[in-house]
Amino acid sequence: MKFWFRLALLSSCVVGAWAQSVAPKAETAPRQSALDAALFYQILLGELNTRMGSPGSGFSIMLDAARKTRDPALFQRAVDMALQARSGEAALQAAQTWKREIPSAIEASRYVLQILLALNRVEEAGKALAVSINELPLDEQPGAIASVPRLFSVVQDKPLAADVVEKALAQAFTQKTTAATAWTTVGRMRRDAGQISRAVEASTQGHAADPKATGPLVLALSLLVNANSTLKPMVDAAMKTDVVPELRLGYARTLVGLQLYPEALTQLAVLNAKHPEFADGWLIHGLVLQENGQLPEAEKRLEQYTRLVANNPTPEQQAGLAEALMSLAQIAQKQGQLDRANQWLSRMPAGADPIKLASRQADLLAQQGRMDEARRVLAQVKPANAEQARRKVLAQSFWLREHRDAAAAYPLVRAALDKKPDDTELLTELSMVCEKLKRYDEMEALLRQLMAKAPQEAHAFNALGYSLADRNIRLEEAQQLIEKAVQLSPKDAYIQDSLGWVKYRQGLHQEALTILKAAYKAKPDAEIAAHLGEVLWVTGQQREAGTIWREGLLLKADNETLVETLKRFNFKP
Repeated sequence: MKFWFRLALLSSCVVGAWAQSVAPKAETAPRQSALDAALFYQILLGELNTRMGSPGSGFSIMLDAARKTRDPALFQRAVDMALQARSGEAALQAAQTWKREIPSAIEASRYVLQILLALNRVEEAGKALAVSINELPLDEQPGAIASVPRLFSVVQDKPLAADVVEKALAQAFTQKTTAATAWTTVGRMRRDAGQISRAVEASTQGHAADPKATGPLVLALSLLVNANSTLKPMVDAAMKTDVVPELRLGYARTLVGLQLYPEALTQLAVLNAKHPEFADGWLIHGLVLQENGQLPEAEKRLEQYTRLVANNPTPEQQAGLAEALMSLAQIAQKQGQLDRANQWLSRMPAGADPIKLASRQADLLAQQGRMDEARRVLAQVKPANAEQARRKVLAQSFWLREHRDAAAAYPLVRAALDKKPDDTELLTELSMVCEKLKRYDEMEALLRQLMAKAPQEAHAFNALGYSLADRNIRLEEAQQLIEKAVQLSPKDAYIQDSLGWVKYRQGLHQEALTILKAAYKAKPDAEIAAHLGEVLWVTGQQREAGTIWREGLLLKADNETLVETLKRFNFKP
């Protein structure tokens, strides 16, 4: 943000406010006004200078009037004039004079703090912050402290900002009513500065200061991916108490992100039991159950969500309703209840995502063998903007790939990528289309392009590594690529599946079995079932292989890898 634009945001014109402050109230006797003819002329002259293009002169005249009267509105107007004149130093002078002349003026302290930050005088801003916080009534201090990270976000040197704020909040750390909030604020700033260990320490200090405070626990959730062993026991203990439902839901979401699905489901069950009126808990519980293949239980919770939000017109709940109805339709479709699936889709709210809706309708039509109609449903979606047009291409391509028509998908994605060559989703999709078309050289070029553009994108490394392993070529390179993906996303079950598969290709059957069993346990999936079953079969465990393959068929009977594997081994379910 440019310097002068930052300064301009700090205040607004308050001439009207000053006029109101000196106007007598109708129900009380008029008080003696300090506004004599000379002062009136001085204020008028200051305003005229400002309006006629000399805000510097206007500022000097107005500041002199403010000193004479000690009127807060005139001091504030002087600050505004200095900002109009693009003089940060003059604005600071006016604000500091205001504070010196009226020590009880809390607003003056806020101006001093904001102007110092705009001038990038960070250490001085820290001292001003301490003054500004400590002069507030005790019950107002937590709210002010919680807003500090946003206030200091303009500072480029994040570690310095965190140091300065921690020093400024020294008194707040010693007070029971502010300690937890102060530690949370410092922890947020340490986290944003990349000082993760110090952020973790701040979270634990805040929780120790007030075990019932939400702030330190919310901070802990944001740090769990980096400090699981340190913070998770603290959060687990807190979840045994009556925490607010939003916090328990946040923890469940975090556990899902960490792929700790059983623990996430436990928290969601507790949430539903303790807060049955909290709609979002039912939605997330249903979606997680669906993701884990527990369809009947997922259906019950999603139906409960639709009942709770049926008459709630807020955009957030309407978006959630659309998500729940999509999932209910998908569950019904998997269970072969196509009429019921259509009934769920018919209840879709008006603002539902047209791309998602068309995709689900196309899947239903395809399951009935109405392929041409399915294609038309997707093709006839009218995107409202460029982003929807891009997502339409991705949805069409995914549907065509899933229904073994990658040749039709290729020109769609190629044309979209030519318009947006840096779009990583389009790059990924085109590489998958090329893999289906056996255009392996082009696929590899696209994936290497993706690796260069998004070096933290684990699935690019995994996709190429898996493709090499699946074709049983360049196995050493395949292993290196997959291990890089594991490093980037160590708990991803699909990446672990690739690692197990390359070990199998290298003849390391027992090692492959261990990895694939863990992957399948973490994520029951038809493709992982195909791989695990194959390794079990070749190691003489045909009965166990058959059990896994049958489970895979229940998960997705038309999975291409699984179908090909069963055919190759002449296995009859």
